[in-house]
Amino acid sequence: MGLAWWRLRGRPAVGAAIHIAIHIGRQELCLLDGDAVLARYPVSTALNGVGETYGSGCTPRGQHRVRAKVGAGCAPGTVFVGRRPTGEVYSPHLAAQHPGRDWILARILWLTGCERGFNRGGGVDTLRRFIYIHGCPDGTPLGVAASHGCVRMANADVIDLFERVPVGTPVHIQA
Repeated sequence: MGLAWWRLRGRPAVGAAIHIAIHIGRQELCLLDGDAVLARYPVSTALNGVGETYGSGCTPRGQHRVRAKVGAGCAPGTVFVGRRPTGEVYSPHLAAQHPGRDWILARILWLTGCERGFNRGGGVDTLRRFIYIHGCPDGTPLGVAASHGCVRMANADVIDLFERVPVGTPVHIQA
């Protein structure tokens, strides 16, 4: 199966060599170098589908880039709240103490939109919506839409991705 889906309007994502392509329909994230696939990972995007509006709980589409990387050197199950490690490491016991918590674990790649009026600025700003690529508890279903808008990955996968991409890496999210 080809990877033509990661192209936007016939152009490579933001013209960079190393970039990330997320296909919501496939629930898949690919790390690419030009057209060469370096890695593929299953993900979970928003249960509410796609959309850019603040408060929608949707995963935003279009051109983005990695604005910040959070969690370098932290343990694989490190729990983050407000992009800060809480000092906790995820466990089933901790989960039982905090039912319903939206677990952000291991690493965070914080995204910012690149398309003014679509995913940047005003009520559609990806950065202000706190949209991340981040880890989640082991056993969390991947390959199905279930998040609150972020892109969830297995902890080992997000750590691998985190180590392979710099701040500024282009990210294209397509339905």
